Amino acid sequence: MEALQAQRLFLAPSSSSPSTSAALPRPRQRRSSVATCRAAMRVPSGIQAVQDNFQLEWIKTPCVPVSPSADDVNGSPSVSVQKLRAIADAAADRAEMHDIIGRQRDNWNHLLLHSTNSLTLAASVMAALAPAAPTMVALKASAGVLLATTAVTMAAVNKIQPSQLAEEQRKSTSLWRELERDVRAALALGAPTTKADVNEAMDRVLALDAAYPLPLLPGMLEKFPKVVEPARWWPSRRPAQPKKSKSFGRRGGAVVASSGNGWTQDLEDEMRGILRVIKAKDENEFLTAGKLVLNLNRGLAVAGPALAGTAALASMFIGSGEAGTWASGAAVLGGALAAAVNTVEHGGQLGMLFELLRNCAGFYRKIQEDIEANLAEPDVERREGGELFATKVALKLGRSLSDLKQFRKMASPSVRDEDIKEFAGKLF
Repeated sequence: MEALQAQRLFLAPSSSSPSTSAALPRPRQRRSSVATCRAAMRVPSGIQAVQDNFQLEWIKTPCVPVSPSADDVNGSPSVSVQKLRAIADAAADRAEMHDIIGRQRDNWNHLLLHSTNSLTLAASVMAALAPAAPTMVALKASAGVLLATTAVTMAAVNKIQPSQLAEEQRKSTSLWRELERDVRAALALGAPTTKADVNEAMDRVLALDAAYPLPLLPGMLEKFPKVVEPARWWPSRRPAQPKKSKSFGRRGGAVVASSGNGWTQDLEDEMRGILRVIKAKDENEFLTAGKLVLNLNRGLAVAGPALAGTAALASMFIGSGEAGTWASGAAVLGGALAAAVNTVEHGGQLGMLFELLRNCAGFYRKIQEDIEANLAEPDVERREGGELFATKVALKLGRSLSDLKQFRKMASPSVRDEDIKEFAGKLF
C-alpha cells in the first residue's frame, strides 16, 4: 500500500505536463518504485537536444585570447596615459586660474577708471574754487595732492593696461579649455598613447604658459611693443622627414590623385589660394588696425599723466601774484583734459582692442601654418585627410565648402595682391 502511494506521488508531476506525458507513455505492467523515480526525473528529449547542441557549439568555438589594454597591464594605467591625465587636470586648473584672474583684472579696469576720474574732477573743482575761497591754502594743497596722485595712478595703470590683461586671460581661458577637451577626447577614444602624444601635449602647455603669463611683474607681456606681430599660442612645428612624393596627374581633363586620403590637385589649389588671400588681406588688415590702435593708445598713455602732472604744478601757483590768475584756469583745464583722456583710453578699452586684433591676426597665422604644414608634406598619405581638413578650414573661416572653390584662381601667379578684393575669413 505504501509503495502504491509513493508511485502516485512521483507520477503526479509528470502527468501534469503534456509534453512529459507524450514522451513517457503509461506503462502497462507494474514497475518498481526505483524505476518509477528514474522515469519521473528523466529530462525531455527536446530540452536534452538543446543542451547537447549548446555544449557542442561551446566546444567548437575557439578560445580567442583578449589582449590587455593599456589600463589593464599590471592592474594600473600606462605611464603615458597617466601623464596625459595629469596634463588634462593641469589644463583644467590653468583655465580656472585664468578665468578668476581675468575677472579680477577686469574689475581693476572699472575701479581704477572711475576712481581716477573722480580724483581728477574733484581736484579740478578745488582748483577752480581756491582763488575766491577764504581757505585758499587748504584747497590749493588738496588740489595739488589729488592731481599728483592722479598723475602717478594714471602712469601705473597705463603701464599695465588692465583691459588688455583681462582680454589675455579671456583668450587663454578658452585655449586652456580647448587643450583639456582635446586631451580628454584622446583618452576617451582608448587609442594607444605614445611618448610623442605626451610630448605634443606638453609643448602646447609650455607654449600657452609663455603666450599668456599669469604674473604681472616680471613676465608681463609688452603692452607697447615696437613691432606689432600676431599672437602665438601654439608650439613650433617640427620639420617632417622627407619621403618619396606621390604626385597628382590629370586624366581626360579631370584631376586624379595617384593616392587617396582625400587630396586632389583642385583641393591643393584651393588651399594655396586661401593661404595667399590670408597673407595679403586678412592678417595684414588686422596688423594694420593693430598698429593704429597701438599708436593711439601710446599717445593717450603719455598725454594723461602729463596733463595731470601739469595741472598739479599749476595748482601750486594759485593765488601767488599775477601767476595766480592763470594758474587756477590751467589746473582746471589740465584736470578736465586728463579725465577725458583717461576715459577715452580705459573707458574705450584700447588695450583690450589691441590685444583682440593681435589674437585675430594670430588666428589667421595659425591657419596659414596648418595649410603650409600639409602642403609641405610630400607624401599625401601622411597629411591630414583632405576632406576633413577642408571642412575644418571652411568652419574656421566661416564659409561653406563650396565657397572655397572660388580661391583656386588666387593661387595663380598672374593674380596680383592688389587685385585681391575679398577677404578669406568671414568669422573675424
